[in-house]
Amino acid sequence: SVQFHNLQELRHSASLTTKVFIQRDYSEGTICRFQSKFPSELDNRIERSLLEETVKTLNSYYVEAEKIGGQSYMEGCLACATAYFVFLCMETRYEKVLKKISGYIQEQNEKIYAPRGLLLTDPIERGMRVLEISVYEDHGCSSSSPSSSSVSSACSTAR
Repeated sequence: SVQFHNLQELRHSASLTTKVFIQRDYSEGTICRFQSKFPSELDNRIERSLLEETVKTLNSYYVEAEKIGGQSYMEGCLACATAYFVFLCMETRYEKVLKKISGYIQEQNEKIYAPRGLLLTDPIERGMRVLEISVYEDHGCSSSSPSSSSVSSACSTAR
């Protein structure tokens, strides 16, 4: 498999070959959660357990974001009392969790996905409809011959 050392190297020295989409799971209602089914297109790119852990963590963050409690209630009351002007100078709890999710995705891309030639896109950028995974191949090492995997390995270790 192709190895990249960081996100910049992935973006600059690789070409996008395909995109894989993990769809929303509506089996438990409209709460934001993604399916845990492993896409067959990623079979040789990433271990099933790593992707499942990422999806599980994202799903738990979305549950946290949508949890209604005292803080959400107070934010709503304060918003009504100030004609929503309060949101010009403060973040909601929901926005804070979305920032946490963005940070988590960035961290996962740097540590797990980019080295494997993959790149997660924050679901907020896709309207919360899908979890998009871009699959990249190295420019100088793409080959359609059966020995392409050994060529790719040689190219990645030559760096």
